Order: sequence, then structure tokens, then C-alpha cells
Amino acid sequence: MHCGHKYTPEPKQHGYPDEVRKQALQLYVDGMNLRRIGRHLGIHHRTVSLWVKASAANLPEAPVPKDVKTAEMDELFTFIGKKKTGFTSSRS
Repeated sequence: MHCGHKYTPEPKQHGYPDEVRKQALQLYVDGMNLRRIGRHLGIHHRTVSLWVKASAANLPEAPVPKDVKTAEMDELFTFIGKKKTGFTSSRS
């Protein structure tokens, strides 16, 4: 009777080394997208996505200040300011 398994004196390790995972996470933090990381490291981008999600789930909660009186959204303010001042009239 045959069980369908092959005997290997030294079984292969499943998964990826921790160093590859760390490198993928570092590339993601540095701004590289998932597909590019996958191509760069020779792994599927979905695997990289799962590593990123797992890593994010292990991060501590972001600190939130107790008393916030004034908040400035600098990028939005700058964008709106440019829109208002960038308007030119065709009437002269």
C-alpha cells in the first residue's frame, strides 16, 4: 500500500525566512507598493500583504492627546488656499 508521501532525509522548511519578512516590511514602510515588493523578493504580493497586516495588528495603539483645543490641517489649508488665490478672472 502506498501513502503518497515521499521520504526525504532532510525535509525542506516551509515558509520564508524571517529576514525576507523583515526586508518586505521595511520596503513597505519605505513606500514601495506590494506588487513591486513581491517582484523584487520573488514572492507573491498577497503574501506580502498578509505580512503587513499581521505586523500592523501587533503594533500598539497610537497615543491620543487628552486635551485638544486647536487642530490644524496644514495640507488641506494649503490646498484650499491655493485654490482660492489661484483663480484668475478672464475679465480685465
